[in-house]
Amino acid sequence: MDPKLGRMESCLLALLLLLLGGMASPPAPPATLLERAFRYMDLHQDEFVQTLKEWVAIESDSIQPVPRLREELFRMMALTADELRRLGASVDLVDSGSQQLPDGQTLPIPPVVLAELGNKPQKTTVCFYGHVDVQPAARADGWLTDPYTLTEVDGKLYGRGATDNKGPVLAWINAVRTFRALKEDLPVNVKFVIEGMEEAGSVALEELIRREKDQFFSGVDYIIISDNLWLSQRRPALVYGTRGNSYFTVEVKCRGQDFHSGTFGGILNEPMADLVALLGSLVDSSGHILIPGIYNHVAPLTEEEMKMYWAIDLDLEEYRTSSQVKKFLFDTKEEILMHLWRYPSLSIHGVEGAFDEPGTKTVIPGRVVGKFSIRLVPHMNSSMVEQQVRQHLEYIFAKRNSSNQMAVSMVLGLHPWVANIKDTQYLAAKRAIKTVFGTEPDMIRDGSTIPVAKIFQDVLQKSVLMLPLGTMDDGEHSQNEKINRWNYIEGSKLFAAFFLEMAQLHE
Repeated sequence: MDPKLGRMESCLLALLLLLLGGMASPPAPPATLLERAFRYMDLHQDEFVQTLKEWVAIESDSIQPVPRLREELFRMMALTADELRRLGASVDLVDSGSQQLPDGQTLPIPPVVLAELGNKPQKTTVCFYGHVDVQPAARADGWLTDPYTLTEVDGKLYGRGATDNKGPVLAWINAVRTFRALKEDLPVNVKFVIEGMEEAGSVALEELIRREKDQFFSGVDYIIISDNLWLSQRRPALVYGTRGNSYFTVEVKCRGQDFHSGTFGGILNEPMADLVALLGSLVDSSGHILIPGIYNHVAPLTEEEMKMYWAIDLDLEEYRTSSQVKKFLFDTKEEILMHLWRYPSLSIHGVEGAFDEPGTKTVIPGRVVGKFSIRLVPHMNSSMVEQQVRQHLEYIFAKRNSSNQMAVSMVLGLHPWVANIKDTQYLAAKRAIKTVFGTEPDMIRDGSTIPVAKIFQDVLQKSVLMLPLGTMDDGEHSQNEKINRWNYIEGSKLFAAFFLEMAQLHE
């Protein structure tokens, strides 16, 4: 072979290998907007946690009606407004007037924050509702740490309001902040409704929603609430329904003062005995409500709904252990979930006027008041339930032939809420959850009552989505409330992914 030809073949082979090598390692594609957003959140998560620490430090307790705590609530609302202004939002602190308390005291109601980012008509508009007030908390109640100092232990962020609801509110803000930091336009128009009286019954909020229906809320397409928890510690969830609540008092009165049991015991109808009989007639040992007709209007179980219960991830033993309950009334996952969410329940809460201190005080209460509530489900109506309860208690009381007086009052009547899971925002939330967590969400209801969801749905005629971030063991309203750092940061990513999914589905 000609030596020159051999060298030429070698050069051609080398050139071919070089070309093939280049083809084997093409330049990496540019990161997507979502990938950049996730990377930013991972790098800045300590800053997000620090902001949550600053928010938790404010004792924004709306339950205890004292001037000092009202000042803290006003400070919390101002801090929230400042945080939103830093994002470039237009912010309005709406005066909510004052609150008249039973003792005659008057306290100012903290303002409601209404904020807006973007108003482009070609974009969908999503409105986030949250609250930054909290339940009372004190170290003496059994907290392992100071409830108003956010403390991280093994990836858990302990502090009052961490999961209910300051953490989720900030997660939404973190998502918006990330797009701003990346100098990217928000995929959707965003509005905020943040209040400071949710734990006290959202005083004055419904009035504001009705007043702003054709103003602030006129361009809103969807409402998002993140004031719930996952059913498990591992799998995300979407909430599509909550139970309502009818709260009752039943008073039995003989006279306005107590009796000495040695002087009067045995010669009169004792109010406490009457009350015990009345309360005992409401529900049996299996949890079945004994009021005639109470189940008549409960929505029938459909096959499609039953399949949703089968698909839910719930470890019964883990759930029982974490609840510190020896045994539940039901043995299967499906039965437990249905009796938590889609069937009514009756709970007896307490007795006013009875002796409940340590010791052996031998009095006969002259007047006692029993308190109980019924959690309502579709298609129960609170007015009908009130009538059924009243008729039942009057019947039981008449059978006792007591000379005492009985009075029944329904002091609260809140209707259940249920959403259409085929709405666009539920589809977008499912896709976002799949992107962030790599799994389909549990489709769940919540056994508690969140009145604002029903108010938004009825007044504004808009779809409401409940998109929780925390896990079942976060301890909302309890000692050692927490949110996991992972849930807080991944929840911020979830909201960013949700924005993009909503924009895509709106196109």
